[in-house]
Amino acid sequence: MPGAKPRPVSIGYTKAARILRRHADPARSKVHRWYFKGAEDEIFLGLTVPILRQLAREFELLPHADVRRLMTSKVHDERLLGCAILQRRYATGTDGEREKIFAFFVRNRRQVRSWDAVDGVAPNIVGPHLLKRDKKLLYQWARSSSLWERRISMVATLHFIRHGNVADTLRLARILLHDEEDLIHKATGWMLREVGKRDPAALKKFLKAHVGTMPRTMLRYAVERFPERERQRWLQEGKNGPVLLPAKPVAK
Repeated sequence: MPGAKPRPVSIGYTKAARILRRHADPARSKVHRWYFKGAEDEIFLGLTVPILRQLAREFELLPHADVRRLMTSKVHDERLLGCAILQRRYATGTDGEREKIFAFFVRNRRQVRSWDAVDGVAPNIVGPHLLKRDKKLLYQWARSSSLWERRISMVATLHFIRHGNVADTLRLARILLHDEEDLIHKATGWMLREVGKRDPAALKKFLKAHVGTMPRTMLRYAVERFPERERQRWLQEGKNGPVLLPAKPVAK
């Protein structure tokens, strides 16, 4: 069609991996490794998010088999590129293409195994796909033995919150309330903070019910944007037990 913008061409996993290494930054890779303690067997190239997004555009039409090779790599940046490609294709795809991308993600979700990968795909693929669909997958994943599935279930709700639905975030937060992983405490506290931006009353109701049993990190994240005096009061209540609900005034 005259004047149509040419589509990017698929050029294969090998070229994608080679171009990634051209952008490697040894100094930044050391900083990135510090943020991922316990990932000693991973290789970090030190790519920035803008570069990964640029490469995701370049490799947008990479076949699914090659995207999966990226996602199963021991190179952290390759896995992020695979996730970034999926996010871009989901954002620009037709309804039919999005169905295929979501199905591909579900089949390969266990390859998404770092907090930065989760925080990319969960609100940009999982959340949009399930916004107006059955959300039972999120409740299954919230009870999974996999830390990453549990984090996906919570962070996916960021998209719901942005569209005015805070109910699923609060239900999932109750399921994850006693999770032992710090990355779940942070994710849940983050989503509760986002709930508070949209519906402060709903957040405060949740806090009143659970402040005495919430993990400290989760509570700290949840109340981070409160005015200082109110924030300190909630943090103190978190030490001392639940906040008592005020008595309802007796009608005269």
